[in-house]
Amino acid sequence: MRPDTLGVIGLGAVGGSVAWQATAAGIPRVLGFTRRPVEGVAAVRAGAVTELATSARSVLRRADLVVLAAPPAATLRLLDTAARDLPSGAFCTDVTGVQAAVLNRARAVGLGDRFAASHPLVEVPGTGFAAAAPDRFTNAVVYVSPDGDDDATAREVADFWERVLGAHPVVVDADTHDALIAWTEHLPQTVGAALAHALAVQGPRGLTYPAATRRAVGPTVGTTEVWRDLLLLNRARVLDALEGLETSIGALRRALREGDAGALEAWLEAGARWRREASR
Repeated sequence: MRPDTLGVIGLGAVGGSVAWQATAAGIPRVLGFTRRPVEGVAAVRAGAVTELATSARSVLRRADLVVLAAPPAATLRLLDTAARDLPSGAFCTDVTGVQAAVLNRARAVGLGDRFAASHPLVEVPGTGFAAAAPDRFTNAVVYVSPDGDDDATAREVADFWERVLGAHPVVVDADTHDALIAWTEHLPQTVGAALAHALAVQGPRGLTYPAATRRAVGPTVGTTEVWRDLLLLNRARVLDALEGLETSIGALRRALREGDAGALEAWLEAGARWRREASR
């Protein structure tokens, strides 16, 4: 769909980019709302929105499509408001990054047939509107998950990502998405955080760690609070991924403890083989 009026709730790095790119693509009316006045002022000055709304409800009541670009916990709360205020015939999506929990909440509050979950796979260099860009989603992959078997709303939302923002939408069921993201995004984040924690608590003192180490264990996109919410919302699948990692680490630990060169080589080759196959 190509809405006449797009609403964006949350004008940070991702939401600000959605609004900005939609405005640049010629959407006639782009309504934005943020609880952070400095972001609203920046969005107006950049021309990212055509109108700054005074409340989330004002956006929901006037838009053909609303993108919820708030942090995960806030997005769940906004779904309650959207169920009450979104007009008949309008659609709603989000950018949370965990699909099943969001879809379950949307269904519970009666928004299911007007909502599809979205997860744009983009990296941003910071937080807030200062990290927004007017071309953030061009050629980006965006996962879109329908509510059950009825994917009519998901098709409309996917069409918006493609036609307006130039992204490559992939419609996928929520459970498949969340399992994939648990292994490819959430597990690396937890491993990096665990390594940083181990270095902080048990690492050698008085050393300056090289830049490569700091990058490997440093913060990724998103705040601590956002990652807390994402990991909790997807905790069952993250736990499965952590158990898989523990099994692999256990095999490495045994090979090292026993000085088993053959087992260690096989362990390393299995990882190298997966990387080769995954890169094809």
